[in-house]
Amino acid sequence: MLPSNSSPVVETLRWRGGHLEMIDQRVLPAHFEYVAYATAAEVAEGIRTMVVRGAPAIGCAAAYGVALEALAQQRANPGAFSAAIETAFEVLAASRPTAVNLFWALKRMRQFWETHRHRAATEVAAALLAEAHEILAEDIRSNEAMGAHGAALLADGARVLTHCNAGALATAGHGTALGVIRSAVAAGKRISVIADETRPFLQGARLTAWEMMQEHIPVTLITDNMAGHLMSLGEVDAVIVGTDRVAANGDVANKIGTYMVAVLAHRHGIPFYVACPLSTIDRDIPNGAAIPIEERPADEVTGYRDCQWAAKGVKVRNPAFDVTPAELVTALITEQGVVMAPNRERVSALFAG
Repeated sequence: MLPSNSSPVVETLRWRGGHLEMIDQRVLPAHFEYVAYATAAEVAEGIRTMVVRGAPAIGCAAAYGVALEALAQQRANPGAFSAAIETAFEVLAASRPTAVNLFWALKRMRQFWETHRHRAATEVAAALLAEAHEILAEDIRSNEAMGAHGAALLADGARVLTHCNAGALATAGHGTALGVIRSAVAAGKRISVIADETRPFLQGARLTAWEMMQEHIPVTLITDNMAGHLMSLGEVDAVIVGTDRVAANGDVANKIGTYMVAVLAHRHGIPFYVACPLSTIDRDIPNGAAIPIEERPADEVTGYRDCQWAAKGVKVRNPAFDVTPAELVTALITEQGVVMAPNRERVSALFAG
């Protein structure tokens, strides 16, 4: 589906006819369809409702959200144009709290906006759209670079367990965790994937398994509570996950259930790798305890789509993410290279120079 070192065949986000289109990941794999967006508020709703998900893809979507608002308002008077752009930043920033790429992209777009806001609105809108395009292109390049670095960590024949979806669907293309697997396969290694289903939104079952099957990469789907059993049988050689935010000390926030997988991997002496672009590292957050954890609606836990399996009225907790301490992370895989045993000093060194 998304061969390395080329434009993606299936694009998670794409610009068509003056508007943004995003694959509706809520309905995969039963249906493959794009949803069109024309304003920042619409993009924010798409992020909030998980039409698009995955930290890098959310960041790209937010950048396009700003550009869309500028295009929609470019005929307004200067005061109204500026006010609309400011509102766009606010609405997009409020869409989801944990994925730092959202705020990274908005900060970059704001800096660009501040630099160019003295120009005519039509020129500003065109410049913001060009910057959004560049953010998307950079994400694909970063994913391919981290894929090449990470592929060297996997032995030929490795059986790799992954949690949630950190593939092309979570990025602009190629993927982070699955990008490493794609790159290893492209290098001629025989890699097979074990995909946790990833309750409650089933990103592993619906998305990771689908991506791997599209590319004929061997994949086995398991429920989340089977991972420890397979590790105890010696059937897992490595774990690779993505992340929505990495703290300055190397603590990692990823989809709920990742912490349990990391503890199990540590117990069984299995390397636990985290693939992430530098834009996912938040040096303003000292450690994982300071990362905001999103709580999502109860109905994601009590059922799925039209099927209700829990007793009506039951109390529900639905944190969307958990934090894995840095001491459980064997290495961070970034576009700048692999950081073994990440800590504050090693993470900081990634940004030196």
